[in-house]
Amino acid sequence: MRILGISAFYHDSAAAIVVDGEIVAAAQEERFSRVKHDPRFPRGAVSYCLDEAGCGLDGVDHVAFFEKPLIKFERLLETYLATAPKGFRSFQMAIPVWMKEKLFQKSGLKKSLKKLKGGDAWNGSLLFTEHHQSHAASAYFASPFDRAAVLTMDGVGEWCTTSIGKGLGNRLEIEREIHFPHSIGLLYSAFTFYAGFKVNSGEYKLMGLAPYGEPKYARAILDNLIDLRDDGSFRLDQKFFDYCTGLTMTGGEFDKLFGGPPRKPEERLTQREMDIAASIQEVTELAVMGLAREAKRTTGEKSLCLAGGVALNCVANGKLLKEGVFDSIWIQPAAGDAGGALGAALAVWHQFHEKPLAPLGGRQDRMRGAYLGPAYEQADIERRLTAAGARFKSLDDAAIIDSTAAALAEGKAVGWMQGRMEFGPRALGARSILGDPRSPTMQKLLNLKVKYRESFRPFAPSVLREDVADWFDLDGDSPYMLLVAGVKRERTRKMSEREESLFGIDKLNVARSEIPAVTHVDYSARVQTVHKETNPRYWALIDAFKRRTGCPVLVNTSFNVRGEPIVMTPEDAFRCLMGTEIDVLVVGNCLLLKEDQNPALKIDYKDRFELD
Repeated sequence: MRILGISAFYHDSAAAIVVDGEIVAAAQEERFSRVKHDPRFPRGAVSYCLDEAGCGLDGVDHVAFFEKPLIKFERLLETYLATAPKGFRSFQMAIPVWMKEKLFQKSGLKKSLKKLKGGDAWNGSLLFTEHHQSHAASAYFASPFDRAAVLTMDGVGEWCTTSIGKGLGNRLEIEREIHFPHSIGLLYSAFTFYAGFKVNSGEYKLMGLAPYGEPKYARAILDNLIDLRDDGSFRLDQKFFDYCTGLTMTGGEFDKLFGGPPRKPEERLTQREMDIAASIQEVTELAVMGLAREAKRTTGEKSLCLAGGVALNCVANGKLLKEGVFDSIWIQPAAGDAGGALGAALAVWHQFHEKPLAPLGGRQDRMRGAYLGPAYEQADIERRLTAAGARFKSLDDAAIIDSTAAALAEGKAVGWMQGRMEFGPRALGARSILGDPRSPTMQKLLNLKVKYRESFRPFAPSVLREDVADWFDLDGDSPYMLLVAGVKRERTRKMSEREESLFGIDKLNVARSEIPAVTHVDYSARVQTVHKETNPRYWALIDAFKRRTGCPVLVNTSFNVRGEPIVMTPEDAFRCLMGTEIDVLVVGNCLLLKEDQNPALKIDYKDRFELD
């Protein structure tokens, strides 16, 4: 049985296909369209998934959509009626869109699906799962567990913003919910907006900015904005927010409480934004911890699965793991709305058809390492690069690993494109830019000259799973880069009195450990453990780098510039090489040196994409 899952029409549209319970393929539409967070019907991603499953739409038994549009419309309507006449302007703008496009989404979806290969002969079975059911299914049914507590947290689905559930075998029950307008995700997004970052993409920046500040406003948030209860529930005081009825996230009362208007995008960051980031991060961690404890109390389970956009807060995840509320934690790597496509398909297989969980068969989980996107054969790579005007050498496997490790040890920035593309927002060694973590200037170089983004944003270490406990305060798996852990004390360096006295961004250039390029200002790192079983080629590269340098760690950041989706094709990778200061590009077994390329092909990449 083939089940195609789709998420679309808000942000991060995606498709996934499950065949007889096995996750075969999944991808975000942005990688195909090259439009960041593309919300449109995921035509490219759906076509890819069908190709990977070896069928047209006529070979699909069910199409599952990740939420229920009519219930969402009900929430919109009830919210406007409850707050009238305050939100009339917002209502005027939203209702025509709903009436034209979203209220009749079922017929619109069928129309789009019919245009696909095999669409004319498709059986027409279109099923809808609830938003948080999709999140919960993506977390539990893809996890390594056959029983677990399940916690989902995001902005809002139909009504639900937070849920606690329990998975047992092929059964998944949602036991408790918190409803709109009370939402940890929307609270965090309100502060993202207030700090001058873009909602639904800038939350990562706020989390990365937090260690530069002090949580001076945490008490003000807890006393005024959010009432956190002992049972993990919470309520937000709506007089401080504008997302129910207005066109922004925060209002005048919010501005008064925090001493001024929101920072304008691209305006210089001040200590106030850093302290605000630290404050909301601390409050978010308290909320997540409270919800996790309640999930433990109500379910009695030893393992926890997480999904929803808030589950991408890897700092909170790391503290939750360290606290030991649960013995084991597993986080869906595509925890945001894109993962809802996968969750919808899995929900239909296990809950609608009541099919059992697929056996792990020695795998870490059921996600195949999240390497679920397109791959390119060597001959195809060579053909595509040649057509793009690239100059390259084709090497055998041993030589390509050795040459790449040598370039990294020389301090070069390397674009690395290998095998199947990752599903989710993190690059996991298939579409990555790599560097030497021992370099004290690598973080700044990659941020300013390759990624064209703010200098404060941290990079993640990819470390051989066998060596993780020697370098970080973590002795377990973190394959999806969703846990933050401290750098081992013996790997850090003591700061001077002058360095200790620095504030804010001035802390950035102080080397704190043997691997300064991946050590954040609070001595933490967003760790990815690399496993020989799930990505043997990336493991071999890090192992070769270790043999050269004694260091089993690489800097790993996504292969893109600010505002661009992660590269998917060899052509995307070559354009990024020619538009940035990447030194070396490795695609499959093709090695490209920047100095060898035709200078006429250089492009202005910095302003090519809308800023995130």
